[in-house]
Amino acid sequence: MLKAFIIDDEFQSRNFLNNMLRQHFPDIILAGEASTVEEGLKGIKLCNPNIVFLDIQMKGETGFDLLNRLPAINFALIFTTAFDQYAVKAFRFNAIDYLLKPILTDELIAAVNKVKQQTAALQPVSKVQVEQLYQDIKNPQKIHDKIAVPTGEGFIIIPLNEIVYCRANSNYTEFYLTDKKCVLSSYTLKQYDEILTAQSFFRAHRSYLINLAHVKMYRRGEGGEIVMSNGHEIELSRTHKDEFLHFLNIRQ
Repeated sequence: MLKAFIIDDEFQSRNFLNNMLRQHFPDIILAGEASTVEEGLKGIKLCNPNIVFLDIQMKGETGFDLLNRLPAINFALIFTTAFDQYAVKAFRFNAIDYLLKPILTDELIAAVNKVKQQTAALQPVSKVQVEQLYQDIKNPQKIHDKIAVPTGEGFIIIPLNEIVYCRANSNYTEFYLTDKKCVLSSYTLKQYDEILTAQSFFRAHRSYLINLAHVKMYRRGEGGEIVMSNGHEIELSRTHKDEFLHFLNIRQ
């Protein structure tokens, strides 16, 4: 059975999470809860939870203060936050789970189910990811130049300019990099489409998300073909042709 621990300075938030976990996940034990960083540190050490729900903003403290004082993060981490769209983008780039306040029941259920499905091969977030998330939230206008990619062995931090293209592989995504390496991610291409399209990436085909900076050539045709910097040729979907040509300022 999984053990959960809640850290939030608002009693109502802790009570809501407590009730929802009891109602929808009777197989999860609520190991404890805390309202401060100090209480949270003691509780984590004592209870050794599998999942920690961590509020970011607490009275005079933050969830990052707690994480910085831990020698390692050896549990599944789900942040609870009232931050805006810029912070949401930061969470996605750093592959760290989050729930926006006020927390919706459906989103809580989805987040916990995701953790339960991955428990057999649990990949706790790294200190590097947490530090990067902290810096991104402090600087909301920052242009993201790296992305954390979850793999079967852990998380890999990849600079965006080293990604040539991404290809769908069932419910996984293959990252093809400038050094000829291929990294298999446990996220879907749809998820990366939502994250990367604002970073000069383009959905050329239902199976391909390309880095526009690595487009080497375009061959005309019904949809046409895109030649990437590594020589790989990608069919351009007819429905996306006009948008692609507009992006590259190419006249038909």
